[in-house]
Amino acid sequence: MATIAGKLNNERRPDALSGTTRAHAIDRWIYVLMAAWFIVIVLVGFIPDAMMKVAMVKAGARPPFPAILHIHAVLMGSFLLLLLAQTWLMATGRKALHMQLGVLGITLAAALVVAGFMLAPTMYYQVWGGATFGPPQVRAALAPVLPLVENILLLQMAAGIMFAVFITVALTARERDCGLHKRMVILAIAVPLGAAIDRMTWLPTTMPASPITTDLYVLLAIAPMFVWDVIRNRRVHEAYKIWFPAFIVVTAAVNLLWDKPWWHATAKAIMRV
Repeated sequence: MATIAGKLNNERRPDALSGTTRAHAIDRWIYVLMAAWFIVIVLVGFIPDAMMKVAMVKAGARPPFPAILHIHAVLMGSFLLLLLAQTWLMATGRKALHMQLGVLGITLAAALVVAGFMLAPTMYYQVWGGATFGPPQVRAALAPVLPLVENILLLQMAAGIMFAVFITVALTARERDCGLHKRMVILAIAVPLGAAIDRMTWLPTTMPASPITTDLYVLLAIAPMFVWDVIRNRRVHEAYKIWFPAFIVVTAAVNLLWDKPWWHATAKAIMRV
């Protein structure tokens, strides 16, 4: 009996982190750190790539950027900065202002989804047009690029759909379940980080043969929040039970379709070319 009682007392004993100042500080600031971490990923991925492409445009080596690309970049940057501001407001106890800015977040999220689904075909048509109607040297240069662009279109569609679904879950939970809300916002914006990660050419990668490393790097990007949640709460939060299965199913489908003749034919049919 004494042994059983001892075991019950051990099970009820709080873990080493419960109630500590350090644990409560991490609880408050982990989401701020995640927002800042995502901004770093985007900057590291896109700034060198953008500078290179701007130089190519000035040299006449590629066409100018379409307007929708600039709009998408501004929207994404604004959403990430708002995410940082919102997490900081909650970490510092300014919930009222956080809720007021939430309306702006909803607007940016909706605009980001629309812009993303406008950007994908715009970039495809730019390459397809050059590969089909450009001068002979341009057609020769872009013909091998077009299948890769069709594969990237698959990634863009998957990321756009997942972001839209996850951000909808986050926004519908904002009043009834703040824990689900804050985690799902972070997890939603993690999905399109693959676009920045793919531009880090110094990372080991399976691209363009397969996007599997991109998926793994996205999982690595959310690891700090997930690991802390498991350590702190000693369970997997419901947000991950929504996100992980959906992410795994969609990314598995993308990997199965990647560079398959059926997908290339389907991409052309979707784009009506």
